[in-house]
Amino acid sequence: MTKNLVWALVVLLVIFRGYITEGLNNASVSTRPDVVNIASVLTFNTIIGKVAKIALQAAIDDVNADPTILSGTKLKITFHDSNYSAFMSMMEALQVMETDSVALIGPQSSVLAHVISHVANELQVPLLSFTATDPTLSALQYPFFVRTTHSDLYQMAAISDIVRYYEWRQVIAIYIDDDHGRNGIISLGDQLAARGCKISHKAPIKPMATKTDISDVLVQVALMESRVLVVHTYANWGLDILEVAKNLGMLENGYVWITTNWLSAVIDISAPLPLKTVDVMQGVITLKSYIKDSNLTKKFASEWRNLTTFGLSTNCLYAYDTVYLLARALDAYFDQGGNISFSEDLKLQGLKGELLNLKSLSIFNGGKLFLQNILKVKMKGLTGVMEFTSDKNLIFPAFEVLNVIGTGVRRIGYWSNSSGLSASSPDTVYKKPSQKSSSLEVLRTVIWPGQTIQKPRGWVFPENGKQLRIAVPNRVSFQEFVGQSKNTGTFKGYCIDVFTAAVNLLPYAVPYKFIACGDGVKNPSNTQLVSLINAGAYDAVIGDIAITTKRTRLADFSQPFIESGLVVVAPVTRSSSSTWAFLRPFSPMMWFVSGIFFIVVGAVVWTLEHRINDEFRGPPRKQIVTVLWFSFSTLFSSHRENTLSTLGRMVLLLWLFVVLIINSSYTASLTSILTVQKLYSPIRGIDSLMTSKDPIGYQENSFVRNYLIAEYGIHEDRLIPLPLPEDYEKALRAGPHNGGVAAVVDERAYIELFLSSRCDFSIVGQEFTKNGWGFAFPRDSPLAADISTAILKLSENGELQRIHDKWLMRSACSSQGTQFEVDQLELTSFQGLFLICGLACFIALLIYFALIFRQFTKHYPSFSESSGRSLQSGSLKRFISFVDEKEETVKARSKRKCAEESSSRMEADDLSFNNYKCSRKDRDLSPDASK
Repeated sequence: MTKNLVWALVVLLVIFRGYITEGLNNASVSTRPDVVNIASVLTFNTIIGKVAKIALQAAIDDVNADPTILSGTKLKITFHDSNYSAFMSMMEALQVMETDSVALIGPQSSVLAHVISHVANELQVPLLSFTATDPTLSALQYPFFVRTTHSDLYQMAAISDIVRYYEWRQVIAIYIDDDHGRNGIISLGDQLAARGCKISHKAPIKPMATKTDISDVLVQVALMESRVLVVHTYANWGLDILEVAKNLGMLENGYVWITTNWLSAVIDISAPLPLKTVDVMQGVITLKSYIKDSNLTKKFASEWRNLTTFGLSTNCLYAYDTVYLLARALDAYFDQGGNISFSEDLKLQGLKGELLNLKSLSIFNGGKLFLQNILKVKMKGLTGVMEFTSDKNLIFPAFEVLNVIGTGVRRIGYWSNSSGLSASSPDTVYKKPSQKSSSLEVLRTVIWPGQTIQKPRGWVFPENGKQLRIAVPNRVSFQEFVGQSKNTGTFKGYCIDVFTAAVNLLPYAVPYKFIACGDGVKNPSNTQLVSLINAGAYDAVIGDIAITTKRTRLADFSQPFIESGLVVVAPVTRSSSSTWAFLRPFSPMMWFVSGIFFIVVGAVVWTLEHRINDEFRGPPRKQIVTVLWFSFSTLFSSHRENTLSTLGRMVLLLWLFVVLIINSSYTASLTSILTVQKLYSPIRGIDSLMTSKDPIGYQENSFVRNYLIAEYGIHEDRLIPLPLPEDYEKALRAGPHNGGVAAVVDERAYIELFLSSRCDFSIVGQEFTKNGWGFAFPRDSPLAADISTAILKLSENGELQRIHDKWLMRSACSSQGTQFEVDQLELTSFQGLFLICGLACFIALLIYFALIFRQFTKHYPSFSESSGRSLQSGSLKRFISFVDEKEETVKARSKRKCAEESSSRMEADDLSFNNYKCSRKDRDLSPDASK
């Protein structure tokens, strides 16, 4: 019994102890700890690391001094030195995790951030960095990494906008060869490509490089053609790069240096800078994170001067805000019932280590909840509003664009993600993002390297002794454009002279050599030559290169130096005056229709006037003469007959207008025929060639063949290649029925030269394409733009015309006063007038006969009741007789019948006699009505 009682007491004590332990644990859940540990991994021997350590400690002190943030809980921070080493950084991170820290601030570099992020992911400890800007530190791969500054993605977008603003096409990227440098430059390349620019050369510098190593890289850069250099590195090596560049003469006139924000950090922290350091920065453009001035910032800047002799940079402000961000997230975490507890990582149980006590590495149980609270923080700090987007980036990325001048910097503009480049403050533009427009993309004047305000061209010809390999077609025809001397092998011609004159206008020397392309037997294909540029075989192609859509996909072209579209050339004969020249103005159909209408209109007017106008009455023979005389006399407005009816006057008025138009057109056309010498050809242009089946000639190896097939659907069997101008002449003289061609289609420049000594041929029809000749260069070649500018100068100063006259003005045919024969005036040009006139005649006749029929039915009511055979015989004859009667006779007979009816039968309204009805009006008009 006693034994059982003892065991019962033991069980009760155990249960009671369990309740006490559980209660204590529950009490600890709702109790905030007195101290929370955080850690920081920095590189102490860098200027960024030095000032960041001061800023972090200042933020810790301010948070601990403010009881409203953590309600009495204190933050404790421990600093660890990575010493630029990924291994040391990893070791420091592991040591930090042994101290039960809930967050890790740092490291400075993106390379170390990649390494430590794996530890943070495993142990679920948030890793916050205010300097690791590598865009590839993504939220998906590193969920516990939080960037408390802006990604390099936005810096590179800003630099790309600057490059596009100054109309440069290519840049050289100088960068540190690690994750930070490589990934940043990849982003730069993407941003440049989106704006039509590119990185022409990448110049990586190995980590821990000496000045000798840097010099070796920059010497290679100096041999490149681009002079726009983008430097993306760390502050320590960035100054060495500029110093070496200064010694190599690469900070002189013509160069453009653009750096990421490392240079602005150096200037802010190290101010005042030594004169030697300032001297290597002159004219450089750099970026700096934009931070709006506020009372908080001004207050901290005042306190900063009491803390250190270093200047205040944006890195310090972001470091300070990072601590406050952690403090507010911890406060929210504790409000949600979170506690500071760690558990053993089961993955480490099977591992043994002597350097580290792996069992001391534990997982932060509240890490995920704490991370969520960090990303939800919305606060106003020294850097402005801190708030994260859904992809864990800070909102409102913005930068100042600075120009280093003298001992300081000058702000030349701003850049923000919402407005791009702007002379206005990003705050103004951010409040009104709808105002984003090209008008905002304005930067102030820049003092470039070499103390000049003139915008550098951005490239020069490479100074490595390399000559441009310029392909020149070895033509066998039309050598006035491009030709090669058989004796000396030198090239000559219009195109050669234009290119030489343009190169001489360039402000720099361009060494080049011409390379003949072609076998000398037939003309080479210009399209194939242009494609060789794209393949890298040549640096340019000059000559008679037509700018076509297909070729522009292969290369860039200069400004056209001669206009040359496709035309049709055919044999022509000179028209001369003849006995029947007066018939030429109108086509046969026009003459026929005009004559018919003269007769028709005369007949219509006769019909409308016949019953009321004595001039249109009489014997049939006389009436026929009257109709013909009246019709044709209207041509000269000399008709004697007067029209009395309203319908007749309307028809005549409209016809006189038609006659006026016909007469004027005839006179003008006949005058031209008799006074100007004309050329005649059965070919009217490309349209007539399409409708025929005759053979068509074209220049061998020209783009004309494929163009006619693709654009005009001409069958390839009809196209005959002709290599020489003599072949043109022979084929055209032979004609399509004797083994020749009906016409030749070629570019106007060739044809004009061909026609200069061959007067039996001429261009027929209109030019049916519009293009020009230009010089071809590789895609995005800056030489193309400079040559284009030089060609425009040649055009403005008259040199281009002088070269043209030298090679191409040698015409032996006099064409003064000669025109190509104009087509005869066809019926199509006047069919609208004839249609209107015919319609008017028809309507007038319709109205006239309707009135006549109504009058006839009143006089002969039996006509409307008759049908069949009786209608065809008696009534029809009576109707024709009625129409032929003079209207006065009909009215007189009507009055007489009404009078007879009045004497026999006096009725009020209607009288009838032999089925004839007489109205009251007829009675009143009868002679007996007054009796």
